[in-house]
Amino acid sequence: MINQSIILATVTGTFGQRMQIRTDTGADVSARLKGKRLRPVCGDRVSVEPLENESEWLITGILDRHNELSRPDSRGRTEVLAANLELVLVMGAVMPEPDWFVIDRYLAAAENMPAEAAVVFNKIDIERNGHEAEEALAEYRRCGYVVVRCSALDGEGLEELESLIDDRVSIIVGQSGVGKSSVINRIVSHAELRTSEISASTGEGRHTTVNSVMLSLPSGGSVIDSPGVRDYAPAIDNVEGAIRGYREINEFGQNCRFANCRHLREPDCAVKSAVDAGDISSRRYESYRRLVNLIRQLTERSY
Repeated sequence: MINQSIILATVTGTFGQRMQIRTDTGADVSARLKGKRLRPVCGDRVSVEPLENESEWLITGILDRHNELSRPDSRGRTEVLAANLELVLVMGAVMPEPDWFVIDRYLAAAENMPAEAAVVFNKIDIERNGHEAEEALAEYRRCGYVVVRCSALDGEGLEELESLIDDRVSIIVGQSGVGKSSVINRIVSHAELRTSEISASTGEGRHTTVNSVMLSLPSGGSVIDSPGVRDYAPAIDNVEGAIRGYREINEFGQNCRFANCRHLREPDCAVKSAVDAGDISSRRYESYRRLVNLIRQLTERSY
């Protein structure tokens, strides 16, 4: 049971060893860490105390997390990106070219946290042949994910997005340059987040958001703007987690001949039969296979 005399707060911004916190009384203040072992992230609930004759507060502990969005670092250790999330919004866009495998992996991470997840497709104001994109978005809908098509430029679809994130703690993740900060700037008028342009030479987004920041929504709830990525892997260390990360594979896998089927080379595999019949997207199945191979590589590297 929590000591009632302890002051609690939520981490709303991370800047190295300095944090921005919002106390449960509504005060937004800067804070530093007590000791080197504490590693709070955006969304963390923390115990804090004011410092005498200083404007900064001191973070003294981290409360148990309901869940965490994480990834393996370069040494194979788990790096937590955000905590206590209710909704993970995975964003792609017309530009830069969508990496559907990155989107799949964020969705797999959400399934394993667990947290609700949705797909947001931005920059629909740009005129470009979108057959591949529409096919991929339809695949997500068939898996049961909410898909929101929007434009941060003209505002199309933002009302639907706002209704989705109302009264929830959400995070927007995705490739660099897809417009995460631009969308948040339209939804949260006081956000004033820096936005980036697409590199003309590479067609990829430039990193602009370098730290995670949690912003309060006008109608309740909050949203975390996270740094863009060029690649992402969830912190999943076994095949069971990979299976759980793909809803359709998890569902069809219940009918496999073997209870521990990995849906790769086993006989009488219901998942492979569903792929052959078109009930599971061949692209999503390939995405699953790539994640399984990545998990094996990361596991071998950690030993």
